Amino acid sequence: MASTFVLQKETRAEDAEFKDAMHGKNATTKTGFLSALSKNTDAQQISVGEYFKFWDNKRPSNETEGDKTTRVEEYASLTKHYYNLVTDFYEYGWGKSFHFSRFYKGESFKQSIARHEHYLAYKMGIKPEMKVLDVGCGVGGPAMEICRFTACNITGLNNNDYQVERANHYAKSIGLGHKLNFVKGDFMQMSFEPGSFDAVYAIEATVHAPSLEGVYSEIYKVLKPGGTFGVYEWVMTDKYDETIPLHREICYGIEIGDGIPKMVKTEVAVQALKNCGFQIELQEDLAAKNDDVPWYYPLSGEWKYFRTPSDLLTIFRASWWGRQATMKILGVLEKLHLAPAGSQKVTEALEEAAMNLVLGAKLELFTPMMLFIAKKPL
Repeated sequence: MASTFVLQKETRAEDAEFKDAMHGKNATTKTGFLSALSKNTDAQQISVGEYFKFWDNKRPSNETEGDKTTRVEEYASLTKHYYNLVTDFYEYGWGKSFHFSRFYKGESFKQSIARHEHYLAYKMGIKPEMKVLDVGCGVGGPAMEICRFTACNITGLNNNDYQVERANHYAKSIGLGHKLNFVKGDFMQMSFEPGSFDAVYAIEATVHAPSLEGVYSEIYKVLKPGGTFGVYEWVMTDKYDETIPLHREICYGIEIGDGIPKMVKTEVAVQALKNCGFQIELQEDLAAKNDDVPWYYPLSGEWKYFRTPSDLLTIFRASWWGRQATMKILGVLEKLHLAPAGSQKVTEALEEAAMNLVLGAKLELFTPMMLFIAKKPL
């Protein structure tokens, strides 16, 4: 099988064929850890090779400008294979909404995730029956929640066939197949007609773009005049200085563990929106609110913030102890040929991301929730 699926210049048909080879019938029959164990070993090894070729034997101390350029130029392959490898771990450890959120004392994990999505929809002014685009929709968790919250119609765009299939399955399973539709596509080259949508949102997804101006310009194109774009953007803050080795190590750890071609600072996102013609109505860093409970507490394993018994398993899985347990178990299962080769390597990259996300947050170098609400002029 490894020789059959050459992953350069794939057509959409080949992408779908690779998805079937890697995940088989498990795309809708298994989830989380069981699904991660069920991947085809040959196909997984291809994805591991295609993703880690961008990172193996490289660190900030020895990476070249050519290395950075290659990641940016091959963003589609990098992101696609990243999510082939990590989607099951994300669902296992975090749920169907692959994003962070603010927390209130005594609030459950699921409540905080949903509130974060509701807040975006509220700030955007999404109304019933609006035609809305979700850019980088994952497995559809936010779209399902926002649809139920607003009664709008949502199209989700994603370049990973596995996630698209799962998202459509989930939508139908909760009776929202008539309101939600998830499609394969590249957000840098959208095939929708200009002015197709009343509103567009992206939740921690456009960070995977090789250029924010490039993806924002595509969003601008498919928005109707007067339409609204809302985004929770991952950015490095004004305190980040790439010339400081610790800062670059933190940024690099986030990039390698989260499938990001290149992180940028807030000012780059602001200028990109303006260059595309958007009028910025709101800019708000929700991670800089001095909340009693920090957004990263599940990753840091600070149990003093834990309040809701129903979240015990989720918080444990996301914590350092839970991540270590997952890595060790997968290492043993790989040796016993009960988990596909490369599984532990994937979780090690996720661990590096988690540690640097927390450190970046504590040093105020990084935010995963820089909120922009922008309008396309009439």
